[in-house]
Amino acid sequence: MSEAFITATAAVLPNSPVDNESIEAILGWIGGKPSRARAIVLRQNGIKNRHYAIDPASGLPTHTNASLTAEAVRALAEDSGFALDRLECLVTGTSRPDQIVPNHGVMVHGELGNPACEVVSTAGVCLSGLSALKYAWLAVKGKEAENAVATGSELASAVMRAEYFSAESAARVADLNAQPNIAFEKDFLRWMLSDGAGAFLIEPRPRAGQVNFRIDWIALSSAAHRLPACMYMGSDRDADGRLIGWAQFPSDQWAEKSIFALKQDVKLLDRHVIEATLETPLAALVTRHKLKAEAIDWFLPHMSSYYFRQPIADGLARAGLPVPFERWFTNLATKGNIGSASLYVMVDELRRSGRLAPGERLLCYVPESGRFSSGLMHMTVV
Repeated sequence: MSEAFITATAAVLPNSPVDNESIEAILGWIGGKPSRARAIVLRQNGIKNRHYAIDPASGLPTHTNASLTAEAVRALAEDSGFALDRLECLVTGTSRPDQIVPNHGVMVHGELGNPACEVVSTAGVCLSGLSALKYAWLAVKGKEAENAVATGSELASAVMRAEYFSAESAARVADLNAQPNIAFEKDFLRWMLSDGAGAFLIEPRPRAGQVNFRIDWIALSSAAHRLPACMYMGSDRDADGRLIGWAQFPSDQWAEKSIFALKQDVKLLDRHVIEATLETPLAALVTRHKLKAEAIDWFLPHMSSYYFRQPIADGLARAGLPVPFERWFTNLATKGNIGSASLYVMVDELRRSGRLAPGERLLCYVPESGRFSSGLMHMTVV
């Protein structure tokens, strides 16, 4: 196979940054009461600013997921001089498309209006962005396409606004619940997730006079054979803990139980996420690729929270790759947790920082708690 390079990057973050004190004014109060979880979650996750595709004055959405993704692709094309009518392969990853059908990729293609091309969408949670990148990389590397664009995008705010939970809150009041608060598994995610999109251009040759990344390998791994679902949407657990899909619930319960809200089992997450998504898969890769910590110049972890910073460092050490904190790069505090778009936004910011030198090697880590999947990518600056 030939080689393939990331030759251009772009990131789009909608509207002005939102600080911690302004979140609830934009997302709203559930049941007319402020969240009891907000202060605790924000203190732990370390996020100071994030972006929402919501007009703070009207409360109305300013973008769809498809339009935000298309904006990132257009920014990529404009910045690099790449003509979109030459695009051969478009691969999109997202946790939550605007609709169940059609798929996200063809909706982005429709927004762009470029000529016919191969269009693929990858599903999942945070890992969907890296899965999209792997398809695009292999398409160019295997000479199935002369070029490809991969994207990661999220519009978390669409399902985090207070009105999205109003039916469940009202149902709890009707049940004479003394505290009509939404369960922590749903509420805590309102203070963790935000909106944004990123795009990478993949080509078979590096561009002269600029920073390119040669993708050396991308390894994806799932631990679903031994662990249950941890983050889920469009489903709920039954009394035995089994995950039941939305179609098995009466339609009147879809709103009352917030079936389509994103939920996470935080205790399960805490117990397994580092071992299942980093320590075990990385240990195998350390052996396979003969990785050495001193040879990794930059470690880019997709962290949902600074709470996991030290556990990630401990997992690296146990896997045999103790990369010190001074060689980490993250923009979680300033850009927020953008799920499948986070890696794209991190790489774009680092690429534009002027801090990279030819020959430097990057290791990128993307965990996904959906059912404990992960991705690790190794790149070299060219």
